[in-house]
Amino acid sequence: MLFQTPTQFLLLALAIIAGWFFGLASHPGGRKWRDRYRTLEAEHKSYRLEQEAAIKERDARIREAEAERDRIARASPVAASTVTGRAVTEDRPANRGGWFGWGRDNLSRIRGIDEADEKALHTEGIKTYAAIEALSESDASALEERLGMARGRIANERWREQAAMLREGREEEHRRDYL
Repeated sequence: MLFQTPTQFLLLALAIIAGWFFGLASHPGGRKWRDRYRTLEAEHKSYRLEQEAAIKERDARIREAEAERDRIARASPVAASTVTGRAVTEDRPANRGGWFGWGRDNLSRIRGIDEADEKALHTEGIKTYAAIEALSESDASALEERLGMARGRIANERWREQAAMLREGREEEHRRDYL
């Protein structure tokens, strides 16, 4: 028998492992991976440079467009314009129809209107700040009665004023006064 003792088996295992490490160390295969790495690194660098150039070009086009816009704005000041059927002025932005175009505003932003009240108002056909703002005293009291609210709640909580602020985009003033 060639190997009979545990010491001989241990020396055989050490010789195999040492040979394996020596073979890995002397094998020229590492150059192939190094070349691939350098190629990928060069490709990545060229891609980065292309993207940086594209971003600089885009920024230059944006600056040109902004300069053109400013030049046109200085040349002819815009007065309040009218659109057929609906007047749009500089101090009153057009109704955009909600975040996703569903034609309603987030009425729960008004202090005193929670989600349940908002749903009830939607079933009554009141979906925008303009609709709340347009409520007359008699409409408001009839609405309070239909929804089972306390008398004078709309007037006491100043829903109309809050709706006007939010519709006109006076967010900070609304937050300061009502929240």
